[in-house]
Amino acid sequence: MNKTLTTLLISGAAYAVAATASQASYCESGHKVVFAGIDWESGAFVTEVMQQLLAKGYDCAVDAIPGNSVTLEQAVAMNDVQIFAEEWIGRSDVWNKAAEEGKVTHVGQTFVGASEGWFVPAYVVKGDPARGIEPMLPDLKTVAQLQDPEVAAVFRDPEEPAKGRFLNCPSGWTCEGVSTAKLEGYGLDKLFVNFRPGTGTALDSAIASAYLQRQPLLFYYWSPTAIMGKYDLIQLEEPAYSDACWAELTSADGKRDGACGFPPVEVAYGVNTAFAAAAPEIIDILEKAVFPLHDINESLAFMKDSDASAAEAAERFLKDKPEVWETWVSDEAKAKILASFE
Repeated sequence: MNKTLTTLLISGAAYAVAATASQASYCESGHKVVFAGIDWESGAFVTEVMQQLLAKGYDCAVDAIPGNSVTLEQAVAMNDVQIFAEEWIGRSDVWNKAAEEGKVTHVGQTFVGASEGWFVPAYVVKGDPARGIEPMLPDLKTVAQLQDPEVAAVFRDPEEPAKGRFLNCPSGWTCEGVSTAKLEGYGLDKLFVNFRPGTGTALDSAIASAYLQRQPLLFYYWSPTAIMGKYDLIQLEEPAYSDACWAELTSADGKRDGACGFPPVEVAYGVNTAFAAAAPEIIDILEKAVFPLHDINESLAFMKDSDASAAEAAERFLKDKPEVWETWVSDEAKAKILASFE
């Protein structure tokens, strides 16, 4: 074998080893994994779980940068932030543009089965013998049934008793405008008071108060949330979503001669594309890390009831639910994570 060929083979082997090491040891090489510091409850919880999982199981240096969604999505596009742990796909123009430009992509599914819509406490339909509650509207299944004045009367507004009350989102939230359009589209604006609480906290308080007092309540809500973890709720059926219907509902001058359900929910891990190429071992974890919706709701309820932080709830989840996350990580990482709680 001549000297030139030998040198080429050695150099090639060294390059292959170096490339493999680079792919397999993103954290070991000194890179920090920066997460979007999402400020809503479910996003904060999922972010903290994934941070602890990488730090405890893989010795990764992790951090989170706070900010609003738009700013954080822009930071992912610039690779100042590597992971946005709860990206609602298709809902953000900023993210859509960055994805079209190839700067960001999404992997895995953070959770499956999330929804938004109009709800009533389950006892309104099924009763609750343990709490001494008889069914109030045992046949209620759909939003269309709310057009019956006798059904609307069950949700009597305390300030306008001749009407029912619909508890909407706070003014300024996107869902407030959509639900207001739906009330008109379903022909319910004359039967229901469109009540808008001042804040998200006020919305939660109104739901909790009605539930504890065993009162009927019709309201907009979504999952995953602490409210879903705390209370037994039933979502009312709506006509199927369509792009054409949604375009009318979300347009200020759209037609209000009908309405439909909210669009399908797809939630994934949003990541910077350069990071995704540099850290395939972390991407592999994200692709497997699907949180059961029930466990998220229950963890958020724990945070609310115990005044616990997202970090405390994440540690509790990792400690108590290894059967959920053990398939996301290597056996070595699992052992290290569990050992950290001893």
